[in-house]
This record gives sequence, structure tokens and C-alpha cells, in this order.
Amino acid sequence: MKPAEITAALSGTQFLLGMVETRRAARNGDAKPDLAGPLELAKIEQQVVHLEALEGQDEETRLQIEDLRERIEALRKEISHREAWIKTELARHPQRPYFLDYVEKIFTDWSEIHGDRNFADDPAMVCGIARFHGEEVLVLGTQKGRDMKQKVYRNFGLPNPEGYRKALRAMQIAEKFSRPIFTFVDVTGANPGLGAEERGQAEAIARNLREMARLQVPIITVITGEGGSGGALAIAVSDRVLMMENAIYSVISPEGCASIMWRDSAKKELAAEALRITSSDLKQLGCIDDVVPEPEGGAHTDPDAAAKLLDTALQNHFSDLKGLPVKDLVASRYDKFRKMAQFFTEN
Repeated sequence: MKPAEITAALSGTQFLLGMVETRRAARNGDAKPDLAGPLELAKIEQQVVHLEALEGQDEETRLQIEDLRERIEALRKEISHREAWIKTELARHPQRPYFLDYVEKIFTDWSEIHGDRNFADDPAMVCGIARFHGEEVLVLGTQKGRDMKQKVYRNFGLPNPEGYRKALRAMQIAEKFSRPIFTFVDVTGANPGLGAEERGQAEAIARNLREMARLQVPIITVITGEGGSGGALAIAVSDRVLMMENAIYSVISPEGCASIMWRDSAKKELAAEALRITSSDLKQLGCIDDVVPEPEGGAHTDPDAAAKLLDTALQNHFSDLKGLPVKDLVASRYDKFRKMAQFFTEN
């Protein structure tokens, strides 16, 4: 190729990359996800690969191509750094569909179960019998409120010990009548209140972990928003754990992690990235089984479409599980969690 043609192709690639850099700078901390950025970078990188393969390059051209590579890598790191926190904010979006929204759109014949038969009924943990495409199932999940009155009633989506005990009671009923279990998680973490500790929150969570590991029915869990600490895992010891695309799942919130590690909660974005709390990270680590796609911009932009996508994923995984022998199902569930996070192996 002639030097003039190489120079023109190089200038065009530099112009496109400059546009992406300018748009990134203009965002000025905008929390909305940059959906176009990674795609544009991939196209520009393809053009750089094409440029590298061209014959007739001089030393100056090679240096310019190397500079393009460095700029692309810098942008990729910047986008990655922000991605985890952007997804955290999407997971917490106030208009994001909550548990009862999915119940309404995916299940039929819903009949709620109340009380733990020990202390009280917990509105933050909702359980009920329903039908899933004709199959009788148990559905339970954490529920947040929309307005302040509902938030207070639902305790801001933080279950008390009686909530976990109610969930276990409902799951044991499901096991008795051979009904598969669907659980939905959207909880910041375990309840930090004094009353929750006084009534044995740690014991309630630990008992759920033990009992769920040996329930004789299929269990599918969906992380729909936040999945924080033991408050999430207490209803997530399942045969299949799915995550909505913009959900997060972690042992601690990014703010809490930043406060502990750097004594500065303002470093929450760095903590979010380090914790690897996004659906893509957790799928790569083997902590979840599948990522459920969301409508462009997040589930809150089109709750009906989000519910349809989730419904399809639930049907696929449910059909895989319901034909398995109970003995194999329980053994596989146990092995799944025992082997989780084994990152080092002997050669």
C-alpha cells in the first residue's frame, strides 16, 4: 500500500479514537453505563490490527500505531474500572423490578405464606405457593419498598431472623410436598439491628445454609439486584444460581470494603472493581451458573422484557433439574458449594 494511503488510514483511526476519548472525558463521572464504548474500542482495535499488517510502513508510522495501542489499552482499563460501580448503581436503581414484580409477571396462582411459627411475620421476606408454567412450586424472596412507607414496612428489604425462619419453614413444606423452590435475592446484607442479633440472626442464617444444602427438591436462585453477605446466601444454597446482568453479589458492599481496606468510603469504585462483584466476574470465577441478560440500559427500563428474559432462563434451568434423581441432585448441590472458589490446583 502506498504511504499516502497508510497515512490516511492511520489518520482515520486516530480520529475515531479521539472521538471516543472526547466522549469519555465529557461524561464527567456520569453513572450511566457506556454501552457503546467497548464496542467502538473493539472496532478501532480491529482497524489497528489491519494497519499493523500493511506493508510499506516507516518507523514513524509504527510509533503512531504503538501509541494507538497504548491509548486503546488505557481506555479499556478506565471503562473496566468504572463498570463494576456502574453496575452497582444499576443494581440499586429505585425503579428496578423487585421480587413481587417478578412474581406477578412470571408466576400464577400466588398464595402467600405468613409467619415463622416462633416469633412473628417478617414483611421483608415474602414466601408463597404458586405455579410456574403449570408446575406447582414454592417461591420466596426478599422484598424492598418503593416509597418511604413501604420501605419502613419492609424494613428496607433487610430480613429479621424470623424472616429466615419463615423461609426455612416454607421450604420444608415444599420438600414435604415435593415442590421445587425458586428463591429471589435482592438484599444489601444481614440486618445490622440490635433486635436481629438478640433474636439469633447468625443462628437463623447458619441453619438455613445447612438445611438448604440437603433439601430433597430442586432449588433455583436468582440474584435480581444486590446480593450482600449472609443475608443473601441464607436463601441461595441452590442447584442453580442465576444473576441478572446488572446485579451484584458479594460478601460486603463496596462502601463497606473501602471503609475497611482504605479507611475511605470514597474509594468505593476501586473496591467494587477489586471485589469482582459483577455477573461476568462471578460467572468466570464459577460462583454462579448463568447470567440473565437485561434490556438495554437495565431491567428498570423495561420490566416486562426483563421478566420475559428471566422466565426463559428459569424454564431452561428448571427443565434440566427436574428430571434428575434426588440423590444426585443433593450430592451435586453439596459438591458445588464445597468446591467453590478453589483457585489453586496441584500440577
